[in-house]
Amino acid sequence: MIGSALLAAHLWIKAAHVAAIIAWMAGLFYLPRLFIYHCEVPRGSAESERFKVMERRLLRQIMNPAMIASWVFGLLLVATPGLIDWHAGWWHVKLLAVVLMTGAHGAQSSWRRAFLEDRNTKSARFYRFANEVPTVLMLVIVVMVIVRPF
Repeated sequence: MIGSALLAAHLWIKAAHVAAIIAWMAGLFYLPRLFIYHCEVPRGSAESERFKVMERRLLRQIMNPAMIASWVFGLLLVATPGLIDWHAGWWHVKLLAVVLMTGAHGAQSSWRRAFLEDRNTKSARFYRFANEVPTVLMLVIVVMVIVRPF
């Protein structure tokens, strides 16, 4: 019964999953950019306090809900009968990349807390590099889902 309901709704679930992923990725791309700019202003300045507000709102109001929605809708798709060939290797790679993306989200959350407490020790160059991690993981995920190379 649940399986047939999921199958009937799977296109709507997939659409919600993609929309949630877009919002999550936007945040994962933008938050490190805010960190780069935040590194360039003095601690305790009005600009620093403004960045703290922007970072908090982005993480709590967009990124966290989008990540949760991505996981929920993704798990609903995985639970839908017949959508995944469990013997194929692509979904294992995708799942690993999604877990790593969640880890990148957690790292960004930790870095935001360091900025909030005025104890950031990382450079703008570090955040420029960290900004590329979600991009690489996104490319892996897209290739696994669309191309399904194995």
